[in-house]
Amino acid sequence: MQDRYFSHMLGGLVRDFGEPAVIWQALVLLGLLAVAWWLARVLRRRLEERRQSRFEALRFGAESLNKALFPLLGTVFVSIAQLVMSRFMHTALLQLALVPLLGITVIYTMFYVARRVFSRGGEAHALLFVFEKVVTTLVWVAMLLTVMGIQQDVVNWMASVRFSVANAHLTLLSLATGVLWVCITLIVAMWAGASLEDRLMRSRSLDANVRIVLARLGRALMILAAILISLSIVGIDVTVLGVFGGALGVGLGFGLQKIASNYVSGFIILLDRSLRLGDMINVANFQGTVTQIRTRYTVVRGLDGIETLIPNEKLITDVVQNHSSYLTRGNAKLAVQVSYRSDLERALALLVEATKGVERVLQDPAPAALLANFGADGINLELSFWIEDAAKGTGGVKSQVNRNIWRLYCEYGIEIPFAQREIRIIDGATNSVISPASPASSNTPNRQSPDRSQ
Repeated sequence: MQDRYFSHMLGGLVRDFGEPAVIWQALVLLGLLAVAWWLARVLRRRLEERRQSRFEALRFGAESLNKALFPLLGTVFVSIAQLVMSRFMHTALLQLALVPLLGITVIYTMFYVARRVFSRGGEAHALLFVFEKVVTTLVWVAMLLTVMGIQQDVVNWMASVRFSVANAHLTLLSLATGVLWVCITLIVAMWAGASLEDRLMRSRSLDANVRIVLARLGRALMILAAILISLSIVGIDVTVLGVFGGALGVGLGFGLQKIASNYVSGFIILLDRSLRLGDMINVANFQGTVTQIRTRYTVVRGLDGIETLIPNEKLITDVVQNHSSYLTRGNAKLAVQVSYRSDLERALALLVEATKGVERVLQDPAPAALLANFGADGINLELSFWIEDAAKGTGGVKSQVNRNIWRLYCEYGIEIPFAQREIRIIDGATNSVISPASPASSNTPNRQSPDRSQ
């Protein structure tokens, strides 16, 4: 049994050890690896320069692609050398060297594809690390079996293990092959979907919501096609999915109607473009900026920085106030009261002047100062003006205008009155009046009323 383990590559290398052919193979192998290393370094530099301006998802995982260049080029060069030299001598050393080169190339290439699939904006998904560990283990086991020459024995043993699932008769080999094909087709579909999404997001001719809808529909259709293709390769009749589809429709009609409603509402929001990323909205006592529009929910970041997940159905059925829709400016009004002794025309002109030079205050339409009404303590005036990008907030702009009003009124002697009240105490036939305008009256003792009994 031990001789069988070494009857393939290792056995051929041991037989050729000490022969001139091994020395020639070693020299050729070292030379080709040196050329592959130099060429990989040049290509890595060229790719890095082109990758600087690309999308973030493409740059994420570039390290794995760079690491795959050297073993990939080494595999190509050594394969060509092995085919040429096999006509003149035994090439056991070159055949043995091809195994780790090809295996490492597969590992780093799968790492690059996985990073394109399981990443969003340069952040790795938790499944990425599990996928990398599984791929690494499987590839190293396959390399070990190939070197030992027992890969065919393992395949025959897996084919001999039979079991039944319902009415289907499967073997361990068919099950492993089916799982492998399903994984490969899904990964290829998800990678193609990620590439399609990258291209759509870089497009400037399409609306942002349309790009999101096309990207998600494209990804979903590719995954569905991958599942159908993989099931056909495994040998499962896809017509049985019709029964499953009917059951799924019944489930959606009863238990999953809320989830289905949120998904449909998400596509409606994206297609009718009623909401866009960056809009300031107010819905269900939540006010904030739309940061994400997902298929099931919409993320709204409040003014305090807290993000709230709002189901898409609520954005369709409830009243939504969009402060950023179409009109980005907002109207603000300030109330001011002046004394009856003030110059009314100058007071109105100073209100308009207070808006000049204030950032984000628009002069077209021009600010307007109005006489609102005549109050108990003074004349009530109102200043109306427009603020640019009102969704960013209006408190700071109003504060600056109020400070300008106070400064101008103090400079020109416009009096802003304070409330004045008179308190009248009635005690019998004597009336005592206490007025804030005459403090001395508050110190006058109350005179007692005369004795009526006299």
